[in-house]
Amino acid sequence: MNIKKEVSIKKISNDAENLFRGGFFCSEALLSSIRSNFELDIPEEIIGMASGFPIGIGRSKCLCGAVAGGVMALGLFFGRTKQGDCKVEKTLELSKELHDWFKEANGKNALCCRILTKEFDMASGAHKEQCIRYTGMVAGKVAEIIVRELNLVNTDSLLTV
Repeated sequence: MNIKKEVSIKKISNDAENLFRGGFFCSEALLSSIRSNFELDIPEEIIGMASGFPIGIGRSKCLCGAVAGGVMALGLFFGRTKQGDCKVEKTLELSKELHDWFKEANGKNALCCRILTKEFDMASGAHKEQCIRYTGMVAGKVAEIIVRELNLVNTDSLLTV
């Protein structure tokens, strides 16, 4: 897979947030941002694969859709396509890293949408800004992992003061 060698993690995070604001849900926005910023030569249908994950997998309020989309994105880069391929171990390790990081970073020690949004009236959309923020956070962390693991360049670190 051809990928862009230099990316801005901040831009990936901001793009994911803006895509959510523009009409995508969390998992879709995350995958779309990763796909476009890394200039992945994969079809847009990959975004459609994420359409069932929002609001805790099909509105069941289980696993946070941003995290589900993040794990899908990690699978794009590090996942296996053949049985017996030991690449799966690296994918599992990186997915756990994302899981553990988000559980701590969100300040609620949870990955369950039901817990993350319990203080909000979901029908009114009061949760949306928090979910947009979480989507940006997760997109940024996924990009950070990809950049680190593939020895790519984060152009944010090239900016001088």
